[in-house]
Order: sequence, then structure tokens, then C-alpha cells
Amino acid sequence: RVTKGFSGADITEICQRAAKYAIRENIEADIEREREREANPEAMEEDDAVDAVPELTRAHFEESMKFARRSVSDADIRKYAAFSQTLQQSRGFGSDFRFGDRPATAGGDGAAAGTPGAAGGAGAFAAPAEDGDDDLYD
Repeated sequence: RVTKGFSGADITEICQRAAKYAIRENIEADIEREREREANPEAMEEDDAVDAVPELTRAHFEESMKFARRSVSDADIRKYAAFSQTLQQSRGFGSDFRFGDRPATAGGDGAAAGTPGAAGGAGAFAAPAEDGDDDLYD
């Protein structure tokens, strides 16, 4: 794909640039219509509310992509992927993870030692007590 390896910020910049191209195109169309109206006021009897550039088009994005650049190199992506994998392994992610309302995926009560709710099995997302003491608005 065209945006492979682009970060979220890179894609945001592409979208913002495309929007600016559309706005610039719309302003230029407004100026041209105003010039035509001044040159021949009787001929211009169409609705002023018509937007000459009503949407972003593929052409706006293609123009924006001419100036697009990746802010993260392939080497950086490999480093982040290796770090992510190491971090997940060191935390034991995936081995005992479960949502509060589902049984554990790999033995035990579903909570890793030292995590919130490990002893009770309810986890950090347990439902509040029914007595209403945990309600912030009562």
C-alpha cells in the first residue's frame, strides 16, 4: 500500500494537506466566480450556495502524497516491534489474560501475580458494590 510504514501522525498530515488543497481550490473557484460576476453581472443568475469543491477527492490526496514523508524508518519499526515483543513476554501478556466476566485462558484465576484483583479473581474491572457507596453522584 501507499501508506505502508507511515505513522498515524504522517497520515494525519497527509489528510490535513489534502483538506487544505480542497479549501484552496474552493477559494480559487470563488474568486473566479466573483470575477465572472463582475465582468458580466446579468449572466450570473445561478445559486450562490453551490459549492464548487464540495468534498475531498482522490486528486486532493494524490497531490498531498507528492509531499508525504515517513517519519519512522524501517529500522525504527523493527526496534519498536522487538521492544513490544520483549515487553509482552516480560509481563506474561497473553498467558493469563482474561476479562472480568470470562474464565482464564491458561489456568489459574486469570490474574497474574501482583496485578490488581489477583487474589480475589475479580480484577480491576469488577462491578461496584450494590450498596451504592461507590456511586459518585449519590
